[in-house]
Amino acid sequence: MANASGEALDKFEPGTLDHKSSGTTYRLFFRDKQAILSFQSDREPQVSGERQLDYFLGSGHLGITYLYSIHGYLFESPVAYYSASHSYDMKPGLESITEMPPALHMQASCMRCHMSAVQQSDPGTINHYNGLPFLHAGITCEACHGDTQRHLATGGKAAVINPAKLDADRRDSICISCHLEGDVSVERPGRSAIDYKPGESISDYLSFYVYEGKDATRRGVSEVEQLSMSKCKRTSGDKMSCTSCHDPHYTPASQQRAAFYRSKCLACHTDATFAASHHPENPDCTSCHMPRSGAENIPHVAWTDHRIRKITDNAAEAIKDLGEGDTLTPIFSPHATRRDLALAYYKGLLEGNLALQPKVFQALDELRPEISTDTEALNALAISSEKHGDHKQATELFEQVLKVDPQNLTALSDLGILRAKSGDLQEAIALLRPAFERNQDVIGLAKNLAQVQCMLGDAVSARMTLEKTLQFSPGLEDVQQMLTQMASCSSVKQ
Repeated sequence: MANASGEALDKFEPGTLDHKSSGTTYRLFFRDKQAILSFQSDREPQVSGERQLDYFLGSGHLGITYLYSIHGYLFESPVAYYSASHSYDMKPGLESITEMPPALHMQASCMRCHMSAVQQSDPGTINHYNGLPFLHAGITCEACHGDTQRHLATGGKAAVINPAKLDADRRDSICISCHLEGDVSVERPGRSAIDYKPGESISDYLSFYVYEGKDATRRGVSEVEQLSMSKCKRTSGDKMSCTSCHDPHYTPASQQRAAFYRSKCLACHTDATFAASHHPENPDCTSCHMPRSGAENIPHVAWTDHRIRKITDNAAEAIKDLGEGDTLTPIFSPHATRRDLALAYYKGLLEGNLALQPKVFQALDELRPEISTDTEALNALAISSEKHGDHKQATELFEQVLKVDPQNLTALSDLGILRAKSGDLQEAIALLRPAFERNQDVIGLAKNLAQVQCMLGDAVSARMTLEKTLQFSPGLEDVQQMLTQMASCSSVKQ
């Protein structure tokens, strides 16, 4: 965990990726003691450039990706190094993209399990940091043991949090905070997951949901969920936790792994006859009971099946994957509320599960009396209201959000679009322009602002807006085309 992130040069893999479907060639190389990522479009020779890579993310056990910054905006490289193939490929979700992807925003919530003391992005922004985005590389002692200042100041006499002495919920929360994703997770109202501290319950910060019937082995970061299904855990109850088998301070060498984990199994399966007779020719218990399999949402990666199944090669025992249905159920979330479930359905819809559409608006609309200051829920209801054609309610809700948070990006952007559709272009500009000045890398926001500027006949400002956003994502063909149109604003549909 201490090696989960750091400066790019500390864990840099030179290489080349010729991505055919997007027509882009990426090269990663050293130059003047710097790690560089270059890109070149095979279709548009003028679309090329370089990024100095600042940080790496990932221990290298499964893979490595890199982060870079432009004018204070933090991004993730579109390519990643995969340890299994010893080569580069596109990030998950970008494998089949047909044009150079836009810059990938690196948000604080995405860094919290790889870095320590992650900072919130600047107010009203997604990924802009005036200071350092995180204060410590890797996962530090504080991630599991809490504030260590008094411990250090007293020469180790003042106690730190010992996870083994916590109750099961708070003990397991330390692992769950990073080793459980579910299909959808929702931050509790007024809470941010990056503020979670050891000794607290993660369920006070996040509610986790999964689709009923979906195979937990088909997605990454589901170890905690899988373990809960195992007979070992169901029989042992709270006595068993992640640390029953894993030592956070030690990783056995490859030649020692089988013996190390076999000893963990035999700590519970103590019958001497069993230990001597149960497949003595194969001391690796995990090879049969915890095989590795791929995750649908992460290419080139194999995950250990933590269900600890009795028979793994019997198709009749395999858990059937019923596909991505339309029923979400909470896991490890005893404090989950109707509001959390409604937002989980909304997030699932945004991620492409259209089967959730009928549930989303009704679930959110029923919450309106309860969410007067809940900006996340208000925004979700406002967007859903707009999609249902109720622009009046959407406008009222976005205005309500801005009373609570005047810099809220979603409310400023969407209300600006509504104002433009109603013909109030000056008010639209008044909303969109400050949002864009804080988020110049957000493509949709740039396009909307440029179009309104053009509708007002301000071709110069429209072009400047698009040129600003293209410095972050130069390969987007629709933005390039729009920029060409801006030479004559009358060619843009109004």
